[in-house]
Amino acid sequence: MAKLKQIILVFLRLAIGWLFLWGFLDKTWGLGFPTDSAKAWLVGNSPTYGFLKFATYGPLAPYFQNLAGQAWVDWLFMIGLLLIGLALILGIGIRVAGVSGALMMLFMYLSLFPPQDNPAINQHIIYIIILLYLPLTRANYYYGMGQWWENRSLVKKYRWLV
Repeated sequence: MAKLKQIILVFLRLAIGWLFLWGFLDKTWGLGFPTDSAKAWLVGNSPTYGFLKFATYGPLAPYFQNLAGQAWVDWLFMIGLLLIGLALILGIGIRVAGVSGALMMLFMYLSLFPPQDNPAINQHIIYIIILLYLPLTRANYYYGMGQWWENRSLVKKYRWLV
């Protein structure tokens, strides 16, 4: 049973890490899932503009719509997608990645509040739960670089980097 738990934790860590990393790759190069190449970040388009300007709704929509297309928002979003995805896939900095990813998901949830697909919960809440749970399980030790990472002198000095 312990081995099955490890396999499930590895799958959760890799799957959620891939969601973040794929978001970065697709928005950067416009791979067509869902970003078309003409709307890629590398050709000068904003990776946040379309969603923040046209998809947000609810009482917080004006706040998020004002952020649409701002360079600092684009950079923060894209760096977040890349680093959270890589950290989860590699199993390094899983605590920082979990909290950062949960915060990103919370903002996405709030930009679509109240949810239209379910009155109480949606996929963003599920992602938040998973992202906050993974660091508590030491999921980065199973087929990841967690143990190696925790033995780095910087991480030993600054335990929050675990």
